[in-house]
Amino acid sequence: MKEPKKCIIIDDEPAAHYVLVNYIKQNPQLELVFQGYNGIEAMDYLRENKVDLMFLDINMPEITGLELLKIIPIHPKTILTTAYSEFALESYDFGVIDYLLKPIYFPRFLKSIERFFSTENTINEKEFTINSVSVKVDGYFIEIELDQLLFAQSFGNYVKLHTIKRTYLASITTSEFEKCLPEKNFIRIHKSYIIALDKIDAAEKDFVIIKKEKLPIGITYRRELIDRLKNKVIL
Repeated sequence: MKEPKKCIIIDDEPAAHYVLVNYIKQNPQLELVFQGYNGIEAMDYLRENKVDLMFLDINMPEITGLELLKIIPIHPKTILTTAYSEFALESYDFGVIDYLLKPIYFPRFLKSIERFFSTENTINEKEFTINSVSVKVDGYFIEIELDQLLFAQSFGNYVKLHTIKRTYLASITTSEFEKCLPEKNFIRIHKSYIIALDKIDAAEKDFVIIKKEKLPIGITYRRELIDRLKNKVIL
């Protein structure tokens, strides 16, 4: 028998967890590995763990399910759950597998699971390229093109995003923003700074220079930076 597919539930309603947990337990092809109650918990878990399927509620406080999918462009295959049908059309823009209306009935749940396994059988896992990240600026979500991003700087519960053309103040913490970035292109060099590796103009023992800005290198981050740099010299 094949290994069961790892799935998680992200929903702010305990009653929804109760229903989905019960349904998942009845399907030996699925293994529930995490239950979260908001978007931040989902981001934290997905940062560190590989997941095959996510049951995601749309209507959650602070970060909705659709906003979460914007923030984490690389996400598990997702089945959305909600009590409202008006988001159905918009949800498919994010490549979700299915859209379950609450209350969720077991036969409809099984149909979604079959749809999930049919995609597993026909689509091989691919390499994804993240070209942009969606962040909230002045109350609205905007797309930050990652090839334009120079570095991110902590600013309390916000992050200053320094791009080639301008600076944005995004309503997100540095740790949350770091989880949205492709690791091969970006690195944290200090508790307050994340930089684009290909934007470094020069590097020394205690700082890097990007567009004439001297950014400090924290002691705990120095070794990884040295290992990651290919064509730069750390003095």
